[in-house]
Order: sequence, then structure tokens, then C-alpha cells
Amino acid sequence: MEYRKIGDSELKLSVVTFGAWAAGGWMWGGTEHGESVKAIRAAYDLGVTTIDTAPAYGQGKSEEITGEAIKGIPRDKVQILTKYGLRWDSTKGEFYFSSLDNSGKPLKIYRYAGKESVIKECEESLRRLQTDYIDLYQIHWADPTTPIEETMEAVQSLIDAGKVRHAGVCNYSVEQMIEAEKYIHLLSNQVPYNMLRRNIEKELVPHILKQNQSILAYSPMERGLLTGKMQPGHNFSVGDHRSTVAYFSDENIRRTNAFLNQLKPMAIEKGATLGQLVIRWTVEQPGITIALVGARNAEQAVQNAKALEIQLTQEEIALISKELARLQLVL
Repeated sequence: MEYRKIGDSELKLSVVTFGAWAAGGWMWGGTEHGESVKAIRAAYDLGVTTIDTAPAYGQGKSEEITGEAIKGIPRDKVQILTKYGLRWDSTKGEFYFSSLDNSGKPLKIYRYAGKESVIKECEESLRRLQTDYIDLYQIHWADPTTPIEETMEAVQSLIDAGKVRHAGVCNYSVEQMIEAEKYIHLLSNQVPYNMLRRNIEKELVPHILKQNQSILAYSPMERGLLTGKMQPGHNFSVGDHRSTVAYFSDENIRRTNAFLNQLKPMAIEKGATLGQLVIRWTVEQPGITIALVGARNAEQAVQNAKALEIQLTQEEIALISKELARLQLVL
């Protein structure tokens, strides 16, 4: 495994970070608690020391699984990244969207990051994670009803109290980051980035590089699409959000697989899966410090961790990018 510093801090994260959204089951058609714990532990055994979770992932389920999985591991040997600002137990803030919880009951999600809420969420996360501090605390989505100043000052108070080590954001624009940086020292921005979604390269990546910050790329596999294992007509489980996402239309699955087929000879030559090749390409892109990769079981977690065992030359990266330029999705 490889490790990289986040921003200008001394905090080092595993380049493949365990993304625990799917582990919480919410919007993924449910979860199997025991398998998720085994997945995190299997990843740790291969050097994946960093776990990214959030209260919203299963309404606390993902954090509870994370806390159980790291029990017994020295706290300074693992890095916990979690979030705040998505509430399902309060109607404050801005209504975000409706969903179903893991039991199939209606659920309404609100974006809210008022001071009292941020502090309350932190305390609840610490309890579920069974720890006394969070390595990187990130706002999940911008809250248009609360001044960024109020939110960031709340996080700073948590840093001053020793409950949070560092601050980051998720899904922030450049303008929002500039505003937040007036009140707190930011290390990173966690945003979606993969071979199919590269819009951040125009504005966000240059800003991140200029500020000596980091991008934590989530959905590097585009939620499983870039593994090459998904076929047109795929039957998604009830509650799986991908069933309504344009990337997963039959036509886009066909076009994506045609592109991936062009990469198969390179993957075979390196003894790698297509997914491992995709992960390695992702973390070699400018500004991308780590990739958050999800796993539902230990086998998937092991495969993800081993992506860092392969190497890509600049020529191979250029060849992949050339093939990628020909891919046109219907979105």
C-alpha cells in the first residue's frame, strides 16, 4: 500500500481508502453487517488504514460498523474520516431529497450545518465510532441556510477541544472553499471523480494544486460501472439508487464496456483486473491524492487494496486517456 499526506498536514492516508457508504446499506439495497466488518478488516490487513464513513450512510449504521471493525486496532494505526451536515432526524435547513431507509420506511434528508447541529453530530459520531477523536471531519454537502462562517467556526471549536484533528469539505465549489478558508484551515475536498466524470479538472483541480490541498476522489469506479462486470439489463435490488441514474442505462453500460474492452490487454499483461487498472489510473491524475473505494465483502476489499500493487507508466496513462477521449455517454 502507498500513503500520501493530505494537504500541508502530517496526516497520511492510504491511497486506497475504504469507502463505507455501501457498508451502511442505505441506497444500496441493504447491507450484511458481518460481511462489511470482515471487508474493512481484510482491507486493513493489506494496508488500507483509512476509512471514510458518514452518519447518513444507513442512518448511523456505517459508523457503527466502522467502530466495530477497528476495535482492537491501536487508534493511531487507523485514520477515520467522517462527515456532518445531512440530517434525517431534523427538519432544519434545506430539504435535500426523499428516500427509503434500510427497512423500507420513507426518509427525508435535510442539509443542515448550524453550530449546535455540527457539535451534536460530532458527539454522536464519536459514540458510534467508539473513539475520542476524528482524523478528518468533513461537511457532507453545502448548507445554503447557514453561513459558512458559522459552520466552520463550529468545526474549529471541535478542533480546539481535541475531538477533531483536521477539517475538510465535500462537494464544495471553488468559491465555497475560498469562503471557508477565511475561518478554518482546510486540507481537502471530497468530490466525485473517475474516468467518466472529470468536470473538476477545469476549476477545482487548479485551485487545489495552488492551495496545496488534496482531492479525495469518491466513486472512482462509478459505483461499480467501471469494473466491467455490469451488463445491459442488470437487475438492481429494491432501494438501489443506481437503477435511476443515467450512467447505468443499458446504452451507457454498453458504451462503457466497449471502452473497458480496449483496456483488457493492458490489464492482462499486468495481471490486474479492470477495476484495479481504473483505480491506479485515478490516483495518478493531478490533484487526486486518494481514492475512496467501496466493498461489500472481503474479496472485493482485497481486490481494491491490491490495485496499488500495479504501476502505470506515463505512456500507459496517456494511452488510457486517449481511449477515454473516444467514449461518449448519453447523459
